Formats: sequence, structure tokens, C-alpha cells
Amino acid sequence: MVTPVDPPIVAWEPRAADFRDDIQHHLALDAAALEQLDAAPHGPESLRFWEVPAAAVVVGRASRVEAEVDLAACRRDGVPVVRRSSGGAAVLVGPGCLLYSLVLSTVRRPALRHIDAAHRFVLARHAAALQAMEPDVSWEGTSDLAWRGRKFSGNSLRCRANAILYHGTLLYDFPIERVSRYLRLPPRRPEYRGDRSHEAFLTNFPAQRRALEEALSSAWGTVPGEVPWPGAQLAYWLRTRFTNEEWNLVGRERSARRGGGLD
Repeated sequence: MVTPVDPPIVAWEPRAADFRDDIQHHLALDAAALEQLDAAPHGPESLRFWEVPAAAVVVGRASRVEAEVDLAACRRDGVPVVRRSSGGAAVLVGPGCLLYSLVLSTVRRPALRHIDAAHRFVLARHAAALQAMEPDVSWEGTSDLAWRGRKFSGNSLRCRANAILYHGTLLYDFPIERVSRYLRLPPRRPEYRGDRSHEAFLTNFPAQRRALEEALSSAWGTVPGEVPWPGAQLAYWLRTRFTNEEWNLVGRERSARRGGGLD
């Protein structure tokens, strides 16, 4: 049994009328929630689960899009390419891929200021929770979870002075055969992958979405609660980054006059 964290983490499900269920809004909400907790690190820490209704490519903060993504295929099929605020390589998300976003205070949990400790804090907990469902789960590479040697969960983080965002994917009913249509082989690959193709390397974890959410919520000991809605921050990040093609494809944000908060 995984011991819940103290103080408890709020299970957060955004309900704002102006929030759209698309990849741009979800990634902007991650950035806004991180900024909000960084500014008020004794506020509520949160865990939210989400899934986008259509396929999208999400590249890492430092990704070279042309090296990781087949842009021509994405444009032909209307698949958006959006750059997240955390590191790592490109991933394809969509129905059948559960995503989670965990925002934690490093004032409350100062060990998380160290990247290795942050990975260990989250992934050891997730691995233990999922091993209770399927024993052949392992933590591989820097931040992957694998089942029977094949990756089903990729994870990354973004650190600020007083808070971190840790978010990731969990494949459970995803059309893995579509990945190679939009993603090239990543330039850097963990040793356990070798030269395996996307189809040979990735797998779906054998559980339904609700069971995954329940297992991870239980592992974190989440409690019902509210997180202040970061509406101004959300609008800012949408405008300057996540709906901005220059940010998404090149990594340069649109200039905007605003006091503080930039990362």
C-alpha cells in the first residue's frame, strides 16, 4: 500500500465556462497553475486528470520540431503541434491516452527542488500503485514507466522557484499504430528502448481510465477541494505561447507587457 502524502493534495477538475477541452487550453492551464502556486506556495497543491478528444502532437520545451515531427503529415490530417513548458521529446496524445498534471510546492517539499528527487517522488509512487494492478510495471530510463519492457507512460517536469509541475501520459486504449505517422524516432533514446520502432516500443497498460485515475488518486491520497481559478494567467499563456505558432514550432513566445511571472 502506498502511503498518502501530507499535507493532502486536492483533486482538481476545472469547471470554468470559458475553458475549452483542447490541447492548447490544457497546457496553458498547466502553466497557469504552476505560476499561481509559485506565487503563493502555501496554497493548495493539486492533481488533475484529463484527456483530449482529438489527436495532437505535444513537443518538449527544447524540441527541434523538424527533427521529431512529420509536420507535413500533421498539417494534412489537421493534427495540431503544441509545445509544452516541460522538457522531453515529442508525444502523440488523443483518445485512449490519459494525462495527469500534478502541481506541488517546493516550499512545503524542498527536496523536490532537486530533479532526481522529484522524479523519484512521483514515479516510485506511480509505479507502486500500478504494480498493485499489474506486477510487471517498471520505472525505466529517466522518467518512463513500462509494462513488460514496453513504455506506456512518459513524464516530464517544469521547476519554478517555489513550485514544480510534474505531468505525464498513460496509454490505456491508444491507437499506437498512428504514432509513426506523425512522429519520427526521437534523436535521444533511453538504453532500454534500443532501436525499437514506436510500434515495438510502446504499449497500452491493461486497465480502464477510471481504474487508472482511482489508483493514482489513492496513491496520492487526494481530497475534494477547490483551486482558485487562474483565469488571468491562463489567458496570458494562451495568448503568448500555446496558440502562438512561433512558440509551438520554434520556441519563441509572443512578446507581451506584464509584470513578472515569466518562465
